[in-house]
Amino acid sequence: MRLAGKQTWVFENDVYIQATGTVVGPFEAEGPLGSQFDVTYRDLYCGGKTWELAERRLMKEAIDICLQKANVTADNVDFFLAGDLLNQNVTSNYTARDIPVPFLCMFGACSTSMETLAVGAALVDGEFARTVLTATSSHNATAERQFRYPTELGVQKPKTATFTVTGGAAALIGREKSLFRISAATIGRVIDAGMKNPLDMGSAMAPAAAATIEQHFLDLGASPDDYDLIVTGDLSKVGSVIVKELLSESGYDVATNYNDCGLMIYRPTQGVFAGGSGCACCAVVTYAHLLKEMQQGRFQKILVVATGALLSPTMIQQKQSIPAIAHGVVIEAVRG
Repeated sequence: MRLAGKQTWVFENDVYIQATGTVVGPFEAEGPLGSQFDVTYRDLYCGGKTWELAERRLMKEAIDICLQKANVTADNVDFFLAGDLLNQNVTSNYTARDIPVPFLCMFGACSTSMETLAVGAALVDGEFARTVLTATSSHNATAERQFRYPTELGVQKPKTATFTVTGGAAALIGREKSLFRISAATIGRVIDAGMKNPLDMGSAMAPAAAATIEQHFLDLGASPDDYDLIVTGDLSKVGSVIVKELLSESGYDVATNYNDCGLMIYRPTQGVFAGGSGCACCAVVTYAHLLKEMQQGRFQKILVVATGALLSPTMIQQKQSIPAIAHGVVIEAVRG
């Protein structure tokens, strides 16, 4: 069966990431990975008139770069899967109207990058598609305005707060052999740890990340030692500590091969509070940096677990707790 255990898909047919595209904003360009992104912008408007239009440009440009690298046009794509953080997924929907491809809009908050990658791989593996384009995006100013406070207000934030990554990322999945094979994916469950603070996303999402990683090990009979790297999406300084503690309590030691994209994308001196978050966080780090590390032989097999807080402004105003989810995808380097 393609279903292993309770929550993990094992892909029987070879499914590959054939190309990627990454575009980021100024803070990300100044970070330690800045030189690895395809395009960087010097201001948050990214050539647009508004921040929302800037985010749309980030996604569309990442898609264009991805398709150019793969030397294909949208006519060669069977399905387009995308999602973002804005209400009603407006970035993805407005981007999709300009792409002549059947579209599935998906929302997993900051877990969307691996959700779209997993579902896209399942479509290709099941022969429901030959090629699938996936994309996601986030923008610091649009997310702050929607979920917390407009940046113009200058509201003070605690150290537990995360800094939404400004960026767009796209990946093309297909059967044509490439350097990166998607071998499995674990679909997460919604976990609510009872957290109500939107300025502490790491604590809210860490239990969901730990649950998905633990279930992944159980479903495949695997251990942390089977992976060169286990990376979460955007748990930051706060959540990354919690997820390691939770996994240790369950008998899994990830101390030597674990990292978090929210900690990798910025320098400690950049004033980003606990670290990076947002739909683009896991996507741009994985597609620009981690795949390059695999290409250069530093990693052979990685487990990427993108985490998402499934809140809305209305639910937070009504003092509701924050449900969270995490989806994991296994990527292996193809040698020779």
